[in-house]
Amino acid sequence: MRIVAFCLGILSAVSLAAQSSAAYRITRNYVLGGEGSWDYIVPDPPNHRLFIGRQNRVMVVDENAGTVLGEVTGIDGAHGTAIAAPSGHGFATSGRDRSVVMFDLKTFKTLARIPAAEDADAIIYDPPSNRVFTFNGDAHSSTVIDPAGTCRSGVMAVSDYQAGKVVATAAIGSGVDGAGYDAASGDAFASNADGTLTVLHQDGPDQYRVVQTLQTAPAARNMGLDPSNHRLFLVSAKFGPAPATGRGRGAVLPDTFTLMVVEREPTGR
Repeated sequence: MRIVAFCLGILSAVSLAAQSSAAYRITRNYVLGGEGSWDYIVPDPPNHRLFIGRQNRVMVVDENAGTVLGEVTGIDGAHGTAIAAPSGHGFATSGRDRSVVMFDLKTFKTLARIPAAEDADAIIYDPPSNRVFTFNGDAHSSTVIDPAGTCRSGVMAVSDYQAGKVVATAAIGSGVDGAGYDAASGDAFASNADGTLTVLHQDGPDQYRVVQTLQTAPAARNMGLDPSNHRLFLVSAKFGPAPATGRGRGAVLPDTFTLMVVEREPTGR
């Protein structure tokens, strides 16, 4: 039995290595349009929807058809979205007014506004504790909500949260604002503002290497991963002239906001 288990382990490792050799490519582009910049892309795997922060609202998109299903409005400085499916509620950070907007996951109607802290930015739902956590940038704090950290250094760090230590690092593109890990393929991803998607493969528990740098689009620094179909989603747009000060980008041009779908190429090509 030990020999059989050992052989199966070798076959699994070979199979995973073969899967990792497939390159990634952009398979579809959907022009979503609408005004304003954007932030986090949060997939809703059971329903194949994407929640995308768009300054004064959260855009809800059908990831299969690339169509807009609706919007969560009344947000001032939209950043992230947390999906608490057991309660049927979604939570969106409203950074400029230091709050979190709770909304209905079916109708997208606003249900409540919850005080948070200065620069309420990233937000997640933690199923084991059944709590929503905001990460408030300028306030250097976290707000905990009963529903009933961004790195841009050009390096991805992989941490062992149980041991409380970094176990691996890898060079990625600049201006990263999104990351993900697909356990089925053993691939990790970093979406970068320089118009690249860095793909890393996990060779061992604490071993990662860059296997691909996919050209995407300028400012496509946010991403979402749907683990049920292994698709990656990124967004970008076209910009007007840069400000006279020379700092920052120009305004987002109307109706140029675009969703990109990234999928693995089938093996054997």
